[in-house]
Amino acid sequence: MAHIVIMGAGIGGMPAAYELREMLPPEHRITVVNTTDYFQFVPSNPWVAVGWRDREAVTLPIAPYLTRKKIGFIAKAVTVIDADANKLTLVDGETLDYDYLVIATGPKLAFDEVAGAGPVASGGGGMTHSICHIDHAQAFFADYQKFLENPGPLVIGAMPGASCFGPAYEFAFILDTDLRRRKLRHKVPMTFVTSEPYIGHLGLGGVGDSKSMLESELRGRDMKWITNAKTTRVEEGKMFVTQLDDQGNPLKDHEVGFKLSMMLPAFKGVDAVAAVPKLCNPRGMVLIDEFQRSKAYRNIFSAGVCVAIPPVEVTPVATGTPKTGYMIESMMTAICHNLADELVGKSAVAKGTWNAVCLADMGDTGAAFVALPQIPPRNVNWFKKGKWVHLAKIAYEKYFMRKLKKGTSEPIYEKYIMGLLGINRLNK
Repeated sequence: MAHIVIMGAGIGGMPAAYELREMLPPEHRITVVNTTDYFQFVPSNPWVAVGWRDREAVTLPIAPYLTRKKIGFIAKAVTVIDADANKLTLVDGETLDYDYLVIATGPKLAFDEVAGAGPVASGGGGMTHSICHIDHAQAFFADYQKFLENPGPLVIGAMPGASCFGPAYEFAFILDTDLRRRKLRHKVPMTFVTSEPYIGHLGLGGVGDSKSMLESELRGRDMKWITNAKTTRVEEGKMFVTQLDDQGNPLKDHEVGFKLSMMLPAFKGVDAVAAVPKLCNPRGMVLIDEFQRSKAYRNIFSAGVCVAIPPVEVTPVATGTPKTGYMIESMMTAICHNLADELVGKSAVAKGTWNAVCLADMGDTGAAFVALPQIPPRNVNWFKKGKWVHLAKIAYEKYFMRKLKKGTSEPIYEKYIMGLLGINRLNK
């Protein structure tokens, strides 16, 4: 009998627990360990931040759903991973032994890398907001309600080293739509500040016509932008940005005024993971092989935002490679198959496709991209815009929450529809 522990109960960890339970005989124990006792559907945080969703609509308690599937759950933070002894130490001193460990923690938000940026409660300076967590989104909404009484300039974007650019664009367009509905848009100058070398780079070297389409969208919504933006510090109402040229030399210094700002941070590995010798790169991201296994410890697997993936190209200001939801699920499915094989004495052979399928809401329309695989060169590479994406994003939120409540990792209709589109989780 093996004990498999999954660190993290997010978009990767929860489906992985269900998938492992479906694949493994009942004598094998599965335990999920998570810092909080609730799951949050992070893709909906932009809606929470403008009051289009409330917390109850995009979160659910973890324990009842895992218990129903005979999966253990511990709502405590992990403070130490002893990879040699196969043991975790939890925040209250309790220890937990494992035979296999699946790290799906997500990232540590590196607000401290830009002075003044980020929520104080998450180690930041308090001058900008984030939508990376449900608590951050709710904090933005509280300030947004005050902002609406006396509007002013908005700054939205992504800091140096950021890798998840889609939500920044999404949030800028959602704010624009919300302000237009309130008949306040004319009082709110908006600037998009991003470390990308050009609009629509997305950390992926662009996808299809993303550059021209997103530039057109920003122009159509009267938003200015600064690319190759190295944000150096934030003070109250002021963001200091050095814009670089294509060779990485300083081109222009900007002092961008704002009344309210949301800037996505760079990511690092969480402390407990980053501290394990030989497990991670210098940023604390887990180094894995093609089978999602740690390069240093054969009984540790990892997937999601916490794994190390090199940038798709060198950019003047540092940018990372995003890990989209379907890509994360692809990684997790590979881990589940490899663990199942390991437990019966077979070698790991499953490899995730790392396909990127992304739906980004724009408030009244939306943009979708498909990159197969996510890392170029690609077999499929397109970017489309339309009202249908807005509706699809709403449907996906409801579908994913229902999937978790039912305890199914990949319903048969999801597998069938994705298969028709040529999108599969595993390389065959």
